Amino acid sequence: MTEPQATATPAAGASETGAAEPDASERIVALRDRIDEIDSQLIALWRERAALSQQVGATRVASGGTRLVLARERQILDRFRDALGADGTQLGLLLLRAGRGPL
Repeated sequence: MTEPQATATPAAGASETGAAEPDASERIVALRDRIDEIDSQLIALWRERAALSQQVGATRVASGGTRLVLARERQILDRFRDALGADGTQLGLLLLRAGRGPL
């Protein structure tokens, strides 16, 4: 009969962070706090951008213009793609949809 092998006891908070060491767990918590702050800023900026874009569209339509300016949308998509690659294109599309609504 073989003896059961001892297993390391996870550090406190390991279930929340996935880290085995207390120092790593503390570092992860601090990093996640900063990520949460950034996420809050991104959400606020997302909402502000969408509202501004909706105002642009409403102003354009009220003046007799077109609902969309495809050249402008292409500039935005190009900017995001150039900065972030394929994921940037997807992010740009989401931003455009948030600002103009579904087509």
